[in-house]
Formats: sequence, C-alpha cells, structure tokens
Amino acid sequence: MGRRPLIEEALKKVNNRYELVHAAAKLAKELYETGIESYVNEEGIPLKKTVIAIDEIAKGRAIIVRKENIEE
Repeated sequence: MGRRPLIEEALKKVNNRYELVHAAAKLAKELYETGIESYVNEEGIPLKKTVIAIDEIAKGRAIIVRKENIEE
C-alpha cells in the first residue's frame, strides 16, 4: 500500500460519495479502537486510519452493510 487510495476505485464499491465517507469513517474508527498497526509508505511515514480505510474499501476487503428499507 505505497500510494494514496484511489477515490474513484472506492466509489465503485459504494452508491455515492456520502456512503463512502460514512463507511470510511466507521471503518477508520474501528481500526483506531482495535489498535491495528499503521501502515507506512515508501518514505517511512505512517498512513492515517482514514487512508487505510478508504484503501480497504477500494480493494474490496471491507464489507459495506446497507440497511435497506427497514419497516417498523
């Protein structure tokens, strides 16, 4: 994971930009809370959890669960 995630690739996995932002934020929070190791780029700089989350979505490693028309 040496480069920044491609937003266009991540957008192919979701319905719209709002859903991408929401999913990436939830995943980044989960990564932070679980204490997952940070990845580093070629320059040795650690990547932020949001960058890791978007990359995971772009690569299809994150499952996005949608609540479809929940009836009460």
